[in-house]
Amino acid sequence: MSHFVACLDVWAPAVREVVRRVAPAELDLHFAQTYDDAEQLGLVANAEIILAGWAAVTAPMLAHAKKLRMIEKWGIGVDRIDVEAARRMAIPVAITAGSNAGPVSELAIGLMLGVYRRLAQVDAALRRGVWLKAEMREIGYQIAGKTVGLVGFGNIGRKVAQRLRGFECRVVYYDARRTDEATETALGATYVPLERLLAESDIVSLHAPLTPQTGKMINAASIATMKDGAVLINTARGELVDEKALYEALVAGKLRGAGLDAFDPEPPLKDNPLLTLDQVIATPHTGGAVFDNVENVARHAIGNILRFLRGEPLAPADVVVPLTAAQAAPRERSF
Repeated sequence: MSHFVACLDVWAPAVREVVRRVAPAELDLHFAQTYDDAEQLGLVANAEIILAGWAAVTAPMLAHAKKLRMIEKWGIGVDRIDVEAARRMAIPVAITAGSNAGPVSELAIGLMLGVYRRLAQVDAALRRGVWLKAEMREIGYQIAGKTVGLVGFGNIGRKVAQRLRGFECRVVYYDARRTDEATETALGATYVPLERLLAESDIVSLHAPLTPQTGKMINAASIATMKDGAVLINTARGELVDEKALYEALVAGKLRGAGLDAFDPEPPLKDNPLLTLDQVIATPHTGGAVFDNVENVARHAIGNILRFLRGEPLAPADVVVPLTAAQAAPRERSF
């Protein structure tokens, strides 16, 4: 028996091939060619499983997907999935917890280095024939000796702390739930309240999920409490940051720079003023987008789907909307 899986993201051919190779024959994979609403709705109409990363999974889409039994997230953030609608419709939702932590943490550190060394600015200047060697001695900085504050200390935040150990910096973190002392010691990270983190950190790196509590957590008021000359890194969600307040702080010199892999909205508007600043490095939400991690995420996601279909439990960290034994049987909803 085969199971129709609607893969809603538009992936490169090489990525699709890896997913096909990982998936057993019992999973009948159908890949989106575009994010066009009509095509997406057509894909989910016959789907038992939705596999989605960046693609939005909305309440109207779920109502249209009469045969749907499960939603599997490619990655961890579920803000583009209407989780409450899925819960009302008794559709289980799972994520691939930790699967992208390594690549995202690497990009976060890359953005720290890029902002401190103005890599985008000097690269563009050099290509224009401008040699900024003398100028960089005045505006370039190193990470060594700085305090790096991690807002959010889940899988990604911990990977950042681990990778920063070789940079001879002080690492502090804030999370709604403090981790255990052994983990703090192993990673060389110290828990501090958010207010203290913002006040003491030379670099503030965001690794928190988007929730009603974290939306626009970086705003004019919180930026005012940050250390003069601090740098902001965001590889999480664009909605965590008030972009207007960030722009004003950068132009005024309150903040030294920003490394942004997430925007609100995405893609950012062409006239987004942040994109005009030399002290900003911007990437198109590519933290987890590395080819040599595709198989890892695919095996995690496909593994969750197969466990669900076989009535086996998933890792608790992967469960967003709980799976029940009753949901393992094929069904067609009437709503």
